Amino acid sequence: MAQHNELGKKGEQLAVDFLIENNYDIIERNYRFDKAEVDIIAQKEDTLAIIEVKTRSTIDFGNPQDFVKPKQIKNLVKAVDEYVTVNGLDLEVRFDIIAIVKEGKQYNIEHLEDAFYYF
Repeated sequence: MAQHNELGKKGEQLAVDFLIENNYDIIERNYRFDKAEVDIIAQKEDTLAIIEVKTRSTIDFGNPQDFVKPKQIKNLVKAVDEYVTVNGLDLEVRFDIIAIVKEGKQYNIEHLEDAFYYF
């Protein structure tokens, strides 16, 4: 497996661990619909948190959250609309980003709640 893929998988697991430590229930991982993949669908109280995980080994080219592009957001919204409809969910939906940067042997995790909005 390519090194960036391994870093991505490690980042997703770190994000899951972080969410669990912060009282989220993990509902789905790597949910796919159409052209989108939702990294993590989690629930905390009455909120369904849609989590996009971005992991980088450096911030030389920008912060991890800067790599979530408008087309990806559009695809995520479409996938989540389908997920909520199919599962008959009546919850508040929030889109978050968990940005992870590897620094040496440490990983810095930043949880950005309500990271982007949609119409």
